[in-house]
Amino acid sequence: MNSEPALLFALETTQDLGGQVAAQLGQPLGRHEEREFGGGEQKVRPLEEVAGRDVYVVDSLYGDERLSANDKLIRLLFFIGALKDAGAGRVTAVTPLIAYSRKDRRTKPRDPVSSRYVAALFEAIGTDCIVTLEVHNVSAFENSFRTCRTEHVPVAGLIASHLAARLPSAELAVVSPDAGGVKRAELLRHVLEQKLARPVGKALMDKHRSMGLVSGSIFAGDVDGKTAIIFDDLIGSGTTVLRAAAASRASGASRVIAVAAHAMFQADAPLLGPDGPDELIVTDTVPIPAAIADRVTIIGAAPILADVIGRLHKHEPVSDIIPYD
Repeated sequence: MNSEPALLFALETTQDLGGQVAAQLGQPLGRHEEREFGGGEQKVRPLEEVAGRDVYVVDSLYGDERLSANDKLIRLLFFIGALKDAGAGRVTAVTPLIAYSRKDRRTKPRDPVSSRYVAALFEAIGTDCIVTLEVHNVSAFENSFRTCRTEHVPVAGLIASHLAARLPSAELAVVSPDAGGVKRAELLRHVLEQKLARPVGKALMDKHRSMGLVSGSIFAGDVDGKTAIIFDDLIGSGTTVLRAAAASRASGASRVIAVAAHAMFQADAPLLGPDGPDELIVTDTVPIPAAIADRVTIIGAAPILADVIGRLHKHEPVSDIIPYD
């Protein structure tokens, strides 16, 4: 067990979440400097002594109006490199949302497998461990890394606790919006059943995506008279949620709630319109636009991230806080 506290940094665009994680751990964020130069080049360096320390860097790798996901990825990699060069004992990248996780397989001839290339970059720079929340494909994430320890943290526990407290007596059914999310939805259903001590239904929406177009209309499961909980890792354009919401209502759902770990939609997203879900629940891994913050239920991810960091620092098993089906 380490006697010194973990040293925690949060890069610029994840300062709010990083600050909350630091507060949960009862310590301040480490000081660092970020600078930009002509031609788009950048520099980031720690302003704390890191030699021999156990260091954690919180940085959610989403694109925004100022920095692309590529910019943030490079900035994080360079910072990890600077930490390693300065003698940090162990460096853990805490990336609640990791860039390119959705491009985890070839769907066209000669397609890139971008998630694997991102893993190679983290390992090449010397990252010792990477922590992420609700990645798109858990197997692809874990299998992409060879020398770097991976810790995938599902949000099923967070979501189930929130829903069980909010809807203690409602008839519920968890809906996977596509075949690829069945295991994710089943885990949430399993944890909900444990917390509510009663059965929770399930359903599946068929989906095919090609050349940016989404198709598929088969809906299987029993949501009649129930609150349908559509659960996905990430909501972008909202098309997937809208299709699943329409199918759930057509199958008799009395209410539709959409839940996701990562909110990548904009303030004008159609899912916030009349055809969208009755309620939208997300975590704060990506900031919600202020214009729509009052229309979205936000669950803080800081407590679980702080718990993971604390366990890693103390060399305690992270698996003790991870729900398994």
